Amino acid sequence: MPVLQPAKSTHILDLPGGREVLLNLRRSAKARHILIKINDANGKVELVLPRRAAIRDGLTFANERAGWIEKQLSALPAPVPFQAGTVLQLMGEPLLLARRQGGAKRLRRIGGLLEVPGEDAQFAGHVQCWLVAEARREIGERAESLAARIGRPVHHVAIRDTATRWGSCSAAGNLSFSWRLILAPPRVLNYVVAHEVAHLNEMNHSASFWHLVTELVGDPSCERLWLRRNGSQLKRYGRQDPRLVPQPCSTP
Repeated sequence: MPVLQPAKSTHILDLPGGREVLLNLRRSAKARHILIKINDANGKVELVLPRRAAIRDGLTFANERAGWIEKQLSALPAPVPFQAGTVLQLMGEPLLLARRQGGAKRLRRIGGLLEVPGEDAQFAGHVQCWLVAEARREIGERAESLAARIGRPVHHVAIRDTATRWGSCSAAGNLSFSWRLILAPPRVLNYVVAHEVAHLNEMNHSASFWHLVTELVGDPSCERLWLRRNGSQLKRYGRQDPRLVPQPCSTP
Protein backbone atom coordinates (compact mmCIF):
# COMPACT_ATOMS: atom_id res chain seq x y z
CA MET A 1 0.00 0.00 0.00
CA PRO A 2 1.46 3.41 -0.95
CA VAL A 3 2.42 5.89 1.72
CA LEU A 4 -0.13 8.69 1.60
CA GLN A 5 1.07 12.28 1.47
CA PRO A 6 -0.90 15.13 3.09
CA ALA A 7 -4.48 15.56 1.91
CA LYS A 8 -3.88 18.97 0.36
CA SER A 9 -0.89 20.27 -1.57
CA THR A 10 -0.03 22.11 -4.75
CA HIS A 11 2.14 21.37 -7.75
CA ILE A 12 3.28 23.41 -10.75
CA LEU A 13 2.17 21.69 -13.96
CA ASP A 14 3.94 22.48 -17.24
CA LEU A 15 1.56 22.80 -20.18
CA PRO A 16 2.56 22.06 -23.80
CA GLY A 17 2.41 25.71 -24.87
CA GLY A 18 5.06 26.71 -22.32
CA ARG A 19 2.58 27.99 -19.75
CA GLU A 20 2.65 26.90 -16.12
CA VAL A 21 -0.46 26.35 -14.05
CA LEU A 22 -0.93 25.73 -10.36
CA LEU A 23 -2.41 22.28 -9.72
CA ASN A 24 -4.37 22.05 -6.46
CA LEU A 25 -4.42 18.53 -5.01
CA ARG A 26 -7.36 17.36 -2.92
CA ARG A 27 -8.32 13.98 -1.50
CA SER A 28 -11.95 12.89 -1.59
CA ALA A 29 -13.57 9.99 0.24
CA LYS A 30 -16.24 9.89 -2.49
CA ALA A 31 -13.90 9.80 -5.49
CA ARG A 32 -13.40 6.39 -7.07
CA HIS A 33 -11.03 7.56 -9.76
CA ILE A 34 -8.47 10.31 -10.20
CA LEU A 35 -10.21 13.39 -11.61
CA ILE A 36 -9.24 16.81 -12.93
CA LYS A 37 -11.65 19.69 -12.34
CA ILE A 38 -11.36 23.20 -13.77
CA ASN A 39 -13.28 26.01 -12.11
CA ASP A 40 -14.61 28.23 -14.89
CA ALA A 41 -15.08 31.10 -12.42
CA ASN A 42 -11.39 31.55 -11.64
CA GLY A 43 -9.45 29.12 -13.84
CA LYS A 44 -8.24 27.04 -10.90
CA VAL A 45 -7.22 23.48 -11.76
CA GLU A 46 -7.90 20.81 -9.15
CA LEU A 47 -6.59 17.25 -9.07
CA VAL A 48 -8.97 15.08 -7.04
CA LEU A 49 -7.50 11.89 -5.59
CA PRO A 50 -9.28 8.91 -4.01
CA ARG A 51 -8.20 8.33 -0.42
CA ARG A 52 -5.78 5.51 -1.26
CA ALA A 53 -4.33 6.92 -4.46
CA ALA A 54 -0.66 7.91 -4.47
CA ILE A 55 0.09 11.52 -5.32
CA ARG A 56 2.70 10.43 -7.87
CA ASP A 57 -0.04 8.56 -9.74
CA GLY A 58 -2.20 11.67 -9.70
CA LEU A 59 0.63 13.83 -11.05
CA THR A 60 1.29 11.30 -13.80
CA PHE A 61 -2.42 11.43 -14.67
CA ALA A 62 -2.30 15.24 -14.81
CA ASN A 63 0.85 15.32 -16.94
CA GLU A 64 -0.70 12.90 -19.42
CA ARG A 65 -3.66 15.27 -19.74
CA ALA A 66 -1.70 18.52 -19.82
CA GLY A 67 -2.80 19.16 -23.40
CA TRP A 68 -6.45 18.74 -22.46
CA ILE A 69 -6.02 21.08 -19.47
CA GLU A 70 -4.44 23.73 -21.69
CA LYS A 71 -7.30 23.43 -24.18
CA GLN A 72 -9.92 23.81 -21.44
CA LEU A 73 -8.18 26.85 -19.94
CA SER A 74 -7.87 28.46 -23.37
CA ALA A 75 -11.61 28.03 -23.91
CA LEU A 76 -12.48 30.02 -20.78
CA PRO A 77 -13.67 33.59 -21.37
CA ALA A 78 -10.77 36.05 -21.28
CA PRO A 79 -10.41 37.64 -17.82
CA VAL A 80 -11.48 41.25 -17.39
CA PRO A 81 -9.24 42.62 -14.62
CA PHE A 82 -10.41 45.25 -12.20
CA GLN A 83 -8.08 48.08 -13.19
CA ALA A 84 -8.28 51.72 -14.18
CA GLY A 85 -10.00 52.02 -17.55
CA THR A 86 -12.12 48.87 -17.23
CA VAL A 87 -15.82 49.37 -17.91
CA LEU A 88 -18.25 47.17 -15.98
CA GLN A 89 -21.97 46.72 -16.44
CA LEU A 90 -23.48 47.44 -13.03
CA MET A 91 -27.11 46.30 -13.14
CA GLY A 92 -27.28 47.18 -16.81
CA GLU A 93 -25.51 50.55 -16.54
CA PRO A 94 -21.88 51.14 -17.64
CA LEU A 95 -19.45 51.93 -14.83
CA LEU A 96 -15.92 53.13 -15.60
CA LEU A 97 -13.20 52.30 -13.07
CA ALA A 98 -10.79 55.18 -12.45
CA ARG A 99 -7.99 55.93 -10.03
CA ARG A 100 -8.81 58.46 -7.34
CA GLN A 101 -5.96 60.88 -6.78
CA GLY A 102 -4.98 62.41 -3.48
CA GLY A 103 -5.16 61.04 0.01
CA ALA A 104 -8.77 59.87 -0.05
CA LYS A 105 -9.31 56.39 1.37
CA ARG A 106 -12.87 55.66 0.24
CA LEU A 107 -14.26 54.69 -3.13
CA ARG A 108 -16.53 57.29 -4.65
CA ARG A 109 -19.17 56.76 -7.32
CA ILE A 110 -20.10 59.75 -9.46
CA GLY A 111 -22.71 58.72 -11.99
CA GLY A 112 -21.06 56.24 -14.34
CA LEU A 113 -17.62 56.66 -12.74
CA LEU A 114 -16.16 54.74 -9.79
CA GLU A 115 -13.09 56.41 -8.31
CA VAL A 116 -10.82 53.96 -6.50
CA PRO A 117 -8.06 55.07 -4.08
CA GLY A 118 -4.94 53.19 -3.05
CA GLU A 119 -1.97 51.52 -4.67
CA ASP A 120 -2.12 49.38 -7.81
CA ALA A 121 -1.91 46.19 -5.74
CA GLN A 122 -5.03 47.22 -3.81
CA PHE A 123 -7.12 48.44 -6.74
CA ALA A 124 -8.77 45.14 -7.70
CA GLY A 125 -9.48 44.20 -4.10
CA HIS A 126 -11.13 47.55 -3.39
CA VAL A 127 -13.34 47.22 -6.46
CA GLN A 128 -14.44 43.68 -5.65
CA CYS A 129 -15.24 44.54 -2.04
CA TRP A 130 -17.31 47.50 -3.25
CA LEU A 131 -19.20 45.27 -5.68
CA VAL A 132 -19.84 42.71 -2.93
CA ALA A 133 -21.26 45.46 -0.72
CA GLU A 134 -23.48 46.69 -3.57
CA ALA A 135 -24.68 43.14 -4.21
CA ARG A 136 -25.42 42.64 -0.52
CA ARG A 137 -27.52 45.80 -0.43
CA GLU A 138 -29.42 45.26 -3.68
CA ILE A 139 -30.03 41.55 -3.20
CA GLY A 140 -30.87 41.89 0.49
CA GLU A 141 -33.54 44.50 -0.18
CA ARG A 142 -35.10 42.43 -2.95
CA ALA A 143 -35.06 39.24 -0.91
CA GLU A 144 -36.78 40.89 2.05
CA SER A 145 -39.41 42.49 -0.18
CA LEU A 146 -40.24 39.32 -2.11
CA ALA A 147 -40.23 37.16 1.02
CA ALA A 148 -42.70 39.54 2.67
CA ARG A 149 -45.05 39.05 -0.27
CA ILE A 150 -45.28 35.32 0.45
CA GLY A 151 -45.30 35.76 4.23
CA ARG A 152 -41.94 34.13 4.85
CA PRO A 153 -39.01 35.40 6.92
CA VAL A 154 -35.47 35.56 5.56
CA HIS A 155 -33.11 34.55 8.36
CA HIS A 156 -29.85 35.39 6.62
CA VAL A 157 -28.61 36.50 3.21
CA ALA A 158 -25.01 35.58 2.34
CA ILE A 159 -23.10 37.00 -0.61
CA ARG A 160 -20.30 34.83 -1.96
CA ASP A 161 -18.27 34.13 -5.09
CA THR A 162 -19.98 30.84 -5.85
CA ALA A 163 -18.47 28.44 -8.38
CA THR A 164 -21.53 26.71 -9.81
CA ARG A 165 -24.83 28.15 -8.59
CA TRP A 166 -26.11 31.72 -8.72
CA GLY A 167 -28.11 31.23 -5.54
CA SER A 168 -29.26 28.71 -2.97
CA CYS A 169 -31.78 28.34 -0.16
CA SER A 170 -31.32 26.18 2.92
CA ALA A 171 -34.04 24.38 4.84
CA ALA A 172 -33.46 26.88 7.66
CA GLY A 173 -34.42 29.76 5.39
CA ASN A 174 -30.90 31.05 4.77
CA LEU A 175 -30.31 32.45 1.29
CA SER A 176 -26.98 32.65 -0.52
CA PHE A 177 -26.16 34.46 -3.77
CA SER A 178 -23.23 35.15 -6.06
CA TRP A 179 -22.02 38.74 -5.87
CA ARG A 180 -21.57 38.60 -9.65
CA LEU A 181 -25.32 38.99 -10.09
CA ILE A 182 -24.76 42.72 -9.55
CA LEU A 183 -23.10 42.66 -13.01
CA ALA A 184 -26.23 41.22 -14.64
CA PRO A 185 -29.29 43.15 -15.85
CA PRO A 186 -31.75 43.97 -13.03
CA ARG A 187 -34.41 41.63 -14.39
CA VAL A 188 -31.94 38.71 -14.22
CA LEU A 189 -30.93 39.57 -10.65
CA ASN A 190 -34.61 39.86 -9.70
CA TYR A 191 -35.34 36.44 -11.17
CA VAL A 192 -32.54 34.70 -9.25
CA VAL A 193 -33.64 36.33 -6.00
CA ALA A 194 -37.26 35.33 -6.65
CA HIS A 195 -36.14 31.79 -7.48
CA GLU A 196 -34.47 31.36 -4.09
CA VAL A 197 -37.23 33.17 -2.18
CA ALA A 198 -39.78 30.82 -3.77
CA HIS A 199 -37.81 27.94 -2.26
CA LEU A 200 -38.83 29.25 1.17
CA ASN A 201 -42.27 27.86 0.30
CA GLU A 202 -41.36 25.13 -2.17
CA MET A 203 -38.08 23.26 -1.64
CA ASN A 204 -38.35 21.70 -5.08
CA HIS A 205 -38.81 22.63 -8.72
CA SER A 206 -42.40 21.49 -9.05
CA ALA A 207 -45.14 23.19 -11.04
CA SER A 208 -46.18 24.94 -7.82
CA PHE A 209 -42.66 26.32 -7.42
CA TRP A 210 -42.54 27.76 -10.93
CA HIS A 211 -46.03 29.17 -10.52
CA LEU A 212 -44.84 31.04 -7.43
CA VAL A 213 -41.76 32.38 -9.24
CA THR A 214 -44.02 33.65 -12.01
CA GLU A 215 -46.29 35.34 -9.47
CA LEU A 216 -43.28 37.14 -8.01
CA VAL A 217 -41.49 38.34 -11.16
CA GLY A 218 -43.46 37.19 -14.18
CA ASP A 219 -42.47 34.56 -16.73
CA PRO A 220 -38.72 33.91 -16.11
CA SER A 221 -38.02 32.21 -19.46
CA CYS A 222 -36.01 35.10 -20.90
CA GLU A 223 -33.98 35.56 -17.72
CA ARG A 224 -33.14 31.85 -17.52
CA LEU A 225 -32.05 31.92 -21.15
CA TRP A 226 -29.91 35.01 -20.50
CA LEU A 227 -28.07 33.20 -17.69
CA ARG A 228 -27.46 30.11 -19.81
CA ARG A 229 -26.04 32.22 -22.62
CA ASN A 230 -24.20 34.89 -20.65
CA GLY A 231 -23.58 33.53 -17.16
CA SER A 232 -20.02 32.43 -17.96
CA GLN A 233 -19.21 35.99 -19.03
CA LEU A 234 -19.98 37.29 -15.54
CA LYS A 235 -17.35 34.95 -14.10
CA ARG A 236 -14.50 36.52 -16.05
CA TYR A 237 -14.67 39.88 -14.26
CA GLY A 238 -11.91 40.39 -11.72
CA ARG A 239 -10.55 36.92 -12.35
CA GLN A 240 -6.99 36.60 -11.17
CA ASP A 241 -4.08 34.28 -11.78
CA PRO A 242 -4.97 31.15 -9.75
CA ARG A 243 -1.64 31.41 -7.93
CA LEU A 244 -2.60 34.72 -6.36
CA VAL A 245 -4.21 34.76 -2.95
CA PRO A 246 -7.14 37.23 -2.94
CA GLN A 247 -7.34 39.67 -0.05
CA PRO A 248 -10.47 39.33 2.08
CA CYS A 249 -13.07 42.09 2.08
CA SER A 250 -13.41 44.10 5.25
CA THR A 251 -17.14 44.60 4.71
CA PRO A 252 -19.36 42.66 7.18
